[in-house]
Amino acid sequence: MPFILHIETATDVCAVALAEGGRLLQLEEAAGSFQHAAQLTLLIQSAFAKANREMSELDAVAVSSGPGSYTSLRIGTATAKGICYALNKPLIAVNTLQSLALACLKQEREEGLYYPMIDARRMEVYTAAFDATNEQLTEARPLIVEAHTFDEQIAKGTPVILCGNGAVKCQKVLPKEGIHYSTVVCSAAHLLPLALQAYEREKFEDVAYYDPFYLKPPNITTPKKIL
Repeated sequence: MPFILHIETATDVCAVALAEGGRLLQLEEAAGSFQHAAQLTLLIQSAFAKANREMSELDAVAVSSGPGSYTSLRIGTATAKGICYALNKPLIAVNTLQSLALACLKQEREEGLYYPMIDARRMEVYTAAFDATNEQLTEARPLIVEAHTFDEQIAKGTPVILCGNGAVKCQKVLPKEGIHYSTVVCSAAHLLPLALQAYEREKFEDVAYYDPFYLKPPNITTPKKIL
């Protein structure tokens, strides 16, 4: 049974999980938001210590691939690639939106369309549509949520289930009927089933050339000159 380290840094959540054969052994999450640079390696150390396992026992490292925060994704990716390179272990990339949708499906157990949402600026989210079998129906895209965004689905009577850290802000603009809001947000624990599936299929990334899926370029601003 493969022993895998899972790293989730796509959003404000910084978390790691150890699993063997898809069974969760240890989950560690930073207490505050956007603690990736300061906490990620400490969380990894803590997870191995509490599970009484050694890093050398790893069969692979899985990382949440995005879309999400540019800086946060880079921290998670760099850490995962460093471990894989040092130990000569395979790297697995897990679609962040798909892992969210699958976790939401397992919790809600409803027929309908699942829209995992990663918070972007203002009323924008990164999202894609998934069905009740976790099949991705649309490409991941940036979406500005407006009152009429899901009118077509609601008119057809199709339940719309929203999850992720971008879903909460949608409540103030979307209609109250036809939309269900799930409490599921990013967690390293959500990566387990898709990471195991990828491992069994030997779907690995090139450690040297792999980059996360940013979806959009970073928002870089020029600092104001000091007068």
